[in-house]
Amino acid sequence: MTPPLADLLATARVVALPMNTRFRGVDVREAVLFEGPQGWAEFSPFVEYADAEAATWLAAAIDFAWHEQPAPIRDRIRVNATVPAVEAARVPEVLARFDGCRTAKVKVAEHGQVLADDIARVRAVREQMGPEGRIRIDANAGWNVDEAERAIHALAEFDLEYAEQPCASVDELADLRRRVKHMGIPIAADESIRRADDPLAVARAGAADLVVIKAQPLGGIRRALDIVAQAGLPAVVSSALDTAVGLSQGAALAASLPALEFDCGLGTASLFVDDVADARPVDGSVSAARVTPDADALRRLNAPDDRREWWLARLERCHAVLDARADD
Repeated sequence: MTPPLADLLATARVVALPMNTRFRGVDVREAVLFEGPQGWAEFSPFVEYADAEAATWLAAAIDFAWHEQPAPIRDRIRVNATVPAVEAARVPEVLARFDGCRTAKVKVAEHGQVLADDIARVRAVREQMGPEGRIRIDANAGWNVDEAERAIHALAEFDLEYAEQPCASVDELADLRRRVKHMGIPIAADESIRRADDPLAVARAGAADLVVIKAQPLGGIRRALDIVAQAGLPAVVSSALDTAVGLSQGAALAASLPALEFDCGLGTASLFVDDVADARPVDGSVSAARVTPDADALRRLNAPDDRREWWLARLERCHAVLDARADD
């Protein structure tokens, strides 16, 4: 049952977190935080998402704040460093923010860049991390099949752990997976899980070797666990560029997975200049404990009035969507 809107608004705080490096097209990450009987939760769908999609993120936040979560199996989660689509010379500066991380996820296929930029960036990461470091690439569906095949061939010399969402559609992923299977580079699905009407289609089509799951976009921890169980594939838990509060929901998801074979993408607090709590990795891992935002940080990071109004209006609309779904 969805709690009344007034209960959410009673504690709602809209925050704006400045970033060290432009990432996913933003320099400041905005979010709504609110407190329920179980603790604090986050509502932060990307601004371009329509209300129908954003409402699923709200369902996840309500579930985390109002309901008891699955029991954890582990209390710390190993995480990867995240390298935005920066020039190669900036790679050491970026990696230095991720204490003790043995794995790096490198953004590639950035709009306005070319394959040579990706090669230079991944090479710089390999040089910085040494032969024992693990490198995965994330194209955010930026390539077609031919471009992806060419890029993976070009980047294979850097010993890739896997390629995340190199193409947009399930059919493209399946085709690419067949083309590069001989190279031993697994394909991971992200957008094909979290933004799909049928998140299991990618598994049925044999289009991926592993799934990347995120608590907010999938509607909460229980639903994410169910998708992993039905997919029957190894899972990597990642963030949606969350604040420390949202990251704690992702960490709770990772802590409750039956198996966790890969480092998770939950170290993204290191991409922020400031946050509502300190969720940065220490010695390559983060705590699975629930986060309570710092009162001083909430005041310091309070969003401007116009942005607060925008987010609270969005929260109200998405709450109405959830109410309508409950009535169906």
